[in-house]
Amino acid sequence: MTNKNNIALSNTLKSGLQVGLKTTWSLGKIIFPITLLVTILQFTPILPWLVQLVEPIMHLFGLRGEAAVPIVLGNALNLYAGIAGIISLELTVKEVFIIAMMISFAHNLFIETAVAIKVGVKLWTVLVVRLGLAVLAGVLINLFWTGGNEIAQYGLTPQAEVVPEGFVQIFLLGLEKAAFGVLQLALIVIPLMLFVQYVKDRKYLERFSTSLAPFTKMIGVKPNASMTLVAGLLIGLAYGAGVMIQAVQEDGVSKRDITLAFIFLMACHAVIEDTLLFLPLGIPIWPLLIIRLVTAIGLTITVSILWKQPREKGEAVID
Repeated sequence: MTNKNNIALSNTLKSGLQVGLKTTWSLGKIIFPITLLVTILQFTPILPWLVQLVEPIMHLFGLRGEAAVPIVLGNALNLYAGIAGIISLELTVKEVFIIAMMISFAHNLFIETAVAIKVGVKLWTVLVVRLGLAVLAGVLINLFWTGGNEIAQYGLTPQAEVVPEGFVQIFLLGLEKAAFGVLQLALIVIPLMLFVQYVKDRKYLERFSTSLAPFTKMIGVKPNASMTLVAGLLIGLAYGAGVMIQAVQEDGVSKRDITLAFIFLMACHAVIEDTLLFLPLGIPIWPLLIIRLVTAIGLTITVSILWKQPREKGEAVID
């Protein structure tokens, strides 16, 4: 019996490693060139031009013009870049909260949109949901929150970064960041795929899906998309994409269910890490978390009700 268990475990590890490497290669082909390109763009007139383009719109959200800097950085790069932009400005608690909420909904758009398309979600769906939620959140918080007028006290300081000189140094920096991004992806995705394969081979996934059935049913998603939801919630869209891709290919997750799952995750992914990142900025983080969760659940339920495509066909597509 022990020998059989060892063989089964060996097969599981082999299958999980193969899937992990395949997924890392698949996602790395997206992450590497986009990271390289965006890093180079930071040191060109393009990013400042985008900031100037967005500045007049900031007044809609009750923000001063320079608040465009962290919003553009967050959208083009990631939350860390957005937070670095926030720290460089003297802002009120309300302004920081509005920016934090907006870039929570819409950040790292280039990479995460490419990943969503890879999974099978429509481009327009991603952009409408993420940018729409960011704009709506900014407008509503500005209109209905009358507090937060004191200056935000930041509990951290930005790390000094050597500015590269010349195209060669910029290009090398881009290569370094892109390579590190793929390495970081591999360190997360490969162990995750090993775990998923172990869970599937031991039939734990079926039990797990059953335990989440009430929640997935509530938001209109089949239980076989449960691993997709959990992976996205805990580790985000980019790193959770490996589980999502495998679910679509092997678990029979329909276009409808993967789209609904992604709509939920676009509003609320990597929820623990993303929320805690804003903790040192002196803003209330519980409302940040609750707003994202409630929005994700409400939006997904609404789309599920409106999207009445027959479930049993499993090939519904939003046109």
